[in-house]
Amino acid sequence: LPLAREQARRIATAFLPEQRFGNRRDYYYSRGKLGSDPLYPGVLAALDDAPAAPLLDIGCGLGLLAHVLHQHGNVLAYHGLDIDADKVARAERASARAALPHARFTCVDASAALPAHHGNVALLDVLQYLPAPAQTRLLHGAAARVAPGARLVIRTMLADNSGRDRTTRITDMLAHLVGWMGTRPRHYPDAGSLRAPLESAGLQLRMTPLYGNTPFNNWLIVGDRARAA
Repeated sequence: LPLAREQARRIATAFLPEQRFGNRRDYYYSRGKLGSDPLYPGVLAALDDAPAAPLLDIGCGLGLLAHVLHQHGNVLAYHGLDIDADKVARAERASARAALPHARFTCVDASAALPAHHGNVALLDVLQYLPAPAQTRLLHGAAARVAPGARLVIRTMLADNSGRDRTTRITDMLAHLVGWMGTRPRHYPDAGSLRAPLESAGLQLRMTPLYGNTPFNNWLIVGDRARAA
């Protein structure tokens, strides 16, 4: 289930414009996203028993995960990465307004290079926008930054030729055509293409559907690295 309506509203207030008649797109987007998508409760549950190591959020967008973690009382040091400089600037403003002391943001193309990191990693709704070789490189890079005892959390659509698979593809195509989604999906990974690089990197995987009340074929993949002996 998504966040409760009041939880979503409280987080979204950080994205209100400073001027009374300013642009409210981020406010309505964040409120709608948080109140309808089962993603964030799923990630919270996945991180609840993870060690208190820093979290690298690859493809963070507006940084909603930082706000959700803060509201939940999770004080992980948070570093959000996104290729969109304007989104990073908006994420920084909302983070400052919400007084998130543990959050910082960097504009970077994560498919080209990732910063040094040793801790937990999140990769949410990113993979399908990369071609297959870039997906594999990013998965290797993300896994390499998971510390012993820490966790990698991925949310992605999985290609499995199901009805949900087809619904997801059609919806993504329409969203791109009408301009709601600026970047079109490049390649939808299947379970095997996720397992191979992550398990070869030493992570133990759990894959569970994260459909919620949506018709989409979204899955939550959690990779654990064993604690050092």
